[in-house]
Amino acid sequence: MQSKTQQNRGDQVIARSNRGFELGEVLCEITDQNQSSTENLPSGSIQRAASPTDLATSAQWKKQAIQEAAESQSIVDSLGLPMQIVEIERIIGGELITVFFTAADRIDFRELVKKLASKFQARIEMRQIGARDEAKLLGGYGDCGRPLCCSGHLHEMPPVSMRMAKLQKATLDPNKLSGRCGRLKCCLRYENDHYEELAAKLPPAGSEILTREGRARVLNVELLAQQMLVATEDNRRILITPEECLSVIKRGPEFS
Repeated sequence: MQSKTQQNRGDQVIARSNRGFELGEVLCEITDQNQSSTENLPSGSIQRAASPTDLATSAQWKKQAIQEAAESQSIVDSLGLPMQIVEIERIIGGELITVFFTAADRIDFRELVKKLASKFQARIEMRQIGARDEAKLLGGYGDCGRPLCCSGHLHEMPPVSMRMAKLQKATLDPNKLSGRCGRLKCCLRYENDHYEELAAKLPPAGSEILTREGRARVLNVELLAQQMLVATEDNRRILITPEECLSVIKRGPEFS
């Protein structure tokens, strides 16, 4: 985003985007080092520093948005639309309102848009979001006691699979694996690449291998310790390292 004046990190500014004039915060200057991470961001320009009046207006819009969301939900209910209003966001100029909502299917909200535009005297933009986006907007705290990652540092939310939980030997209790959004916790992905690298060094459980003790069957693997519990042909159970596995005769089923 281009700037007409010199700004510093943390400054509150008024920026012009494709939506109109918005209140924003300066994060950093675009340099050769961070250029690639900003290529897909919407373009715009910083117009000026935010004034006390701008900040007061923004605070008023946010306070008013709670009531407007409730009024919007009442209109939704009166139209019999199967959707839930999550949040309403009005840009600093007040001419555009973005309505975030959840719904199981696609919704024909043309009549709703007309009623909302008439009531709030603003242009209405409807945006359907998923469960993860809803948690990101509403915020809150995770089981770790820290603010939700999605409402903090996560700008993208790539998919998380049950395979990641199995690979990390996390509990398979859905109540403990699920975040505030009801989906698998985003943090399961953070160390997944490392676990994948470790898993590639060990044959999975159920594999038939050849060791210095002879043929053996892998009963369990400890990825972090890089050890395998194996059963030998004479029914002994021993722990071995990847170096003690001379060859894999038959691989067991992979994590899925």
